[in-house]
Amino acid sequence: MMTSSERPLMHLGVARELGTEIIEGRWPVDEARTLEEVQERFGVSRTVAREASRLLESMGLAGTVRRRGIVALAASEWHVLDTTLIDWRLHSTRRREQLTSLTQLRMAVEPAAVQAMARCASIHVRARLLPLAAELRRTGEGGLGQEFLQLDIEFHRLILTNSGNELFAALSDQIASVLAGRTEIGLMPPKPKPEALDAHEAVAEAVFRGDGKAARAAMQVILDEVDQALDEVG
Repeated sequence: MMTSSERPLMHLGVARELGTEIIEGRWPVDEARTLEEVQERFGVSRTVAREASRLLESMGLAGTVRRRGIVALAASEWHVLDTTLIDWRLHSTRRREQLTSLTQLRMAVEPAAVQAMARCASIHVRARLLPLAAELRRTGEGGLGQEFLQLDIEFHRLILTNSGNELFAALSDQIASVLAGRTEIGLMPPKPKPEALDAHEAVAEAVFRGDGKAARAAMQVILDEVDQALDEVG
């Protein structure tokens, strides 16, 4: 018998597999599957099948229709800022589409956010980017990928959450998801490009000086490098 501690893991695994099928189009829009079919396919209880269905519904990937079962929904219904959905899409065969849309989101938001931070954040908050940038160089040049990733997430989160714009701040988890996703699916080089490290330092120095225009320009360099790397994805 499955224990209560095992059930959430089973539920998440089932939901991820079914969700990926919807994302990749292997479960066509408006096609229905019953809880019984899910139970039989994955060898799980009805409770686990129902929990998986509820998770898919919470993400807008599927809905429940009386007498039909679980129905796959069109992409227009998906809760596309859900960080779990972002992760699933990044690890699917449709990862390029997700990377493209997230990169476009970053290019629209982060230059404005860093300019705002330079203008409105306190000197003490602005100064916090300087040691982060220095550590990014150390870990980047040293090939310390996981340490670099955590620092990079902290760097960009600090900018978004101190931009003075609550909508930018609300996107910090989504930006963290795409930064982590690029690393997890092998789209980050063993060592960051020198230009990217230089640009992070330029961002930190411009923000510290309160030079919003320079900070925005330096952030654009970072994002242009990300965009260029995306063009190289097969």
